[in-house]
Amino acid sequence: MTQDQPPKAKLTSAEQRQRREDRLITIRLRMAIGRYLDDRGITTPAAIGEAIGMPAKEAQALMTRHRWHEGDVPALQAIAARLGLPT
Repeated sequence: MTQDQPPKAKLTSAEQRQRREDRLITIRLRMAIGRYLDDRGITTPAAIGEAIGMPAKEAQALMTRHRWHEGDVPALQAIAARLGLPT
């Protein structure tokens, strides 16, 4: 950490719990969306982006990243709803 950056605030136990829950939700949604797309032969980044209504690069990042990002759950829920999958 450099001198310019303030120390990061610790998450409360409730925030940690919510992040864990969000992480599980994102994993489940990514698996369901990925399975749906794969079953239909949609495997290229361009085709995936078109199917879920996002630019290919953004769609690829959303579907493959391993770190938690704020806003992933609503984005994946919107994609699942667009594809007709249960959220």
